[in-house]
Amino acid sequence: MTLTLIDRTRSTHAAPGKGADTALGKDVADTDAAPEKAPDAAPRRATGREADGLAVASFVLGLVGLLVFNILLGPMAIVMALLALIRHTRRRGRAFLGLALGVADLAVLAALVTANGTVAWSIGG
Repeated sequence: MTLTLIDRTRSTHAAPGKGADTALGKDVADTDAAPEKAPDAAPRRATGREADGLAVASFVLGLVGLLVFNILLGPMAIVMALLALIRHTRRRGRAFLGLALGVADLAVLAALVTANGTVAWSIGG
């Protein structure tokens, strides 16, 4: 089995309309053919997947934040939900739920601080 490499570069001193390799008689792919599509779909898809992941993460953090660490998880859920919405996630509903749960985390924290007078609280009483 033989491996053949094709050089697709053009020489500036070659005859007009011909690549340096065609002047030497080598097989070369047609350089006047339509250019291949740039891989733009991959970065857009990665950005969309990242935004969807942010929406799901904001929802989960907001939900968990209702029970524990609401002082930390609430703001994180809000920020992640806003980032997901700015990046045009396909899971807008989940991002809005994460935003609402993040705000609810802070509301629960405010209610518990008002009731106990401290940030520390426990479920058992």
